[in-house]
Amino acid sequence: MTALGISLLLIGAILIVVETHVPTLGALGAPGAIALAAGALLAVTGLGGGIIAGLFSAIVLVAVSAGVITISLRKGMAVRRRRVSAGAEGLIGHVGVVRSWKEATGKVLVDGALWTARRSPACDDDELEELQAGDQIVVERLNGLTLGVRRAEEWELSP
Repeated sequence: MTALGISLLLIGAILIVVETHVPTLGALGAPGAIALAAGALLAVTGLGGGIIAGLFSAIVLVAVSAGVITISLRKGMAVRRRRVSAGAEGLIGHVGVVRSWKEATGKVLVDGALWTARRSPACDDDELEELQAGDQIVVERLNGLTLGVRRAEEWELSP
């Protein structure tokens, strides 16, 4: 019984540590807490500590692990709500400069990288005039490695 209890304690501790580093939103933490409680109960009673001492140690370990899991869940949910800030998806809303443009496609410089761009389908009739090199644009969408852009408005250019 003692060996099984210690094994459950180790497995439970490992599951909770993994939950804190890889937020699975409780999928590993809850079984870890249960394993800690069962392991504490088996280890303490197997060593002759009595059922009361086993229950007390199980309750303490479950309370501590529930606190750790709660903190991990809060941090995990906060990360899921954050907007993408890196990679290609993070370019949406950024201002860039037209380097070359011919008809509906061209090359634009956004955040130091040169991208292939197309005029965004949401452009107004006022913006049907040709974009020229040096014009400021705003990235509206991303389709593969091609940006959908429109001419930047005055309020988007001011710092």
